[in-house]
Amino acid sequence: MSAIQHLQVFQSMNSSPNARLERCAELGDGLSAAIWSNHHDARDYLSPNHHTLSCYLDGGTGTFRRGAPGATGAPDKLCIMPADQESAWIVNGDIRLAHLYFSPERFALGCVQLLDREPRELQLRESTFLDDPQQAARFRRLVRMDWSEPAERLLTSSLAHAMIDHALLTQVGRRDGLRLKGGLAPALRRRVQEYIDQHLAEPLALGELAALAALSEYHFARMFRSSFGMPPHQYLLARRLEQACQLLRGSHLPLGEIALACGFSSASHFANRFRAALGGTPGAYRAAFRD
Repeated sequence: MSAIQHLQVFQSMNSSPNARLERCAELGDGLSAAIWSNHHDARDYLSPNHHTLSCYLDGGTGTFRRGAPGATGAPDKLCIMPADQESAWIVNGDIRLAHLYFSPERFALGCVQLLDREPRELQLRESTFLDDPQQAARFRRLVRMDWSEPAERLLTSSLAHAMIDHALLTQVGRRDGLRLKGGLAPALRRRVQEYIDQHLAEPLALGELAALAALSEYHFARMFRSSFGMPPHQYLLARRLEQACQLLRGSHLPLGEIALACGFSSASHFANRFRAALGGTPGAYRAAFRD
């Protein structure tokens, strides 16, 4: 079973005799997308372990949240379904919609890198039938792309990242009544971030980072995960890949030099990690953005 088939919202749609999956793809880096059509149906999403952005492409005027029939969908209406929150939907008539699924780790990385906040402090706000023309236009572009073609796949991944960033900037709020325990203090968290970013080209050891906080490796790893939403090695790899993407788009450096500048031991190691995260090779990524 592929990773996307484990996603609860995807499973719920796929189990319906009335819903039809037009196409889907795992975009890498904790992102997946699907296009669905459905009619005369009822769907429940029970505390999914992932976030979902959806956009109505066609129809939807007979679709509403169970218990709230006064508000209905329409083309270009958006819905935001955060992880761990339940929702129930009634579909009258025909509907066609796109889903973008993203993991809690991807949300956490955005909170840290884009918002400079601890992921524990923030939550994605649930929203139904939202009007956001800019985001709807991105969904329309996403749907037009060929997700199976390598260059298009990389552009799709980049577009999906832009959509997640937009959601983080516009639909994230502070958790009410939250009292944080554990984790790194904000000043120390930023110091660790800055140290990692300044040493991406070098081999970094857990003990080296733990020394910044004057903690044992064990306690530092636990507190890092509390503050960043992911373990240190996963965060470091994400930052190295982000730096590599910037260099691929904005420089003419050979791939081997980019690999070393971003802390990968060889061009082949870099290519393998890049392909696993983004679904294509560094060379194809550079060519896609040059085109």
